[in-house]
Order: sequence, then structure tokens, then C-alpha cells
Amino acid sequence: MKKFHAALTFALLSVSTIAPAAQAADSAQAICEYVAVDDKKRLRTYLKSNKLKIRSIFDGVKCNGQNLLAFAASRSAVKTGTLMINKLPKKKVESLLSTITADELTTAAQKRINS
Repeated sequence: MKKFHAALTFALLSVSTIAPAAQAADSAQAICEYVAVDDKKRLRTYLKSNKLKIRSIFDGVKCNGQNLLAFAASRSAVKTGTLMINKLPKKKVESLLSTITADELTTAAQKRINS
């Protein structure tokens, strides 16, 4: 009976530690999809419903090996890119300025840095 109890406890603990990692991967994929299609409304709704903030997830989410802002620039996702620029700290935006390739996002980033 002790072996069964130990095995059950181990199984429950292993499932509970895998679930958050899987959920994080799903969240990252959803965020990347919303940025790719430049759907600002769905991105904001998703972040709000999952109690996430762009500032807190920005460093952890990579889309095609790029940070979210560089990915938005490569996909010409101006609406979602501008949202991220406005939500990130000025110093962070300044450090990422070289990764932004879209003209409209570069202008938004310069405006954010200089304000």
C-alpha cells in the first residue's frame, strides 16, 4: 500500500509540474500568432484574460527565434508592435531599437524614447 501511495503521489506531482510548462508554450504560441496577423484586439483580450502583461512576458517569449518586437517588425505588424512599444519601459525600447526594421515602428520607438 505504501508503494502505491508513493507512486500515486509521484504521478500527481509530475503532472502538476508539466502542466504549467505546456500552458506557457501554448500562451507563447497564441501570442506569436496574434502578433503575426497584427490583431491588437485579440492580443489585448488574450493577455487580459490570462492576467499577463507585456512587460512581464516580453523577455520570455520568442517567435521564430526573435523577440516580440523584432518579430512584429519583420511581419509589418504595426498595431501590435506599437502596443508593445507603448507598454515596454523606455530603456528596453531604446535597447531594442536596432532590431526594429519597420519604418513605422522605428518612428513610434523614437517617439517613445524621446517623450
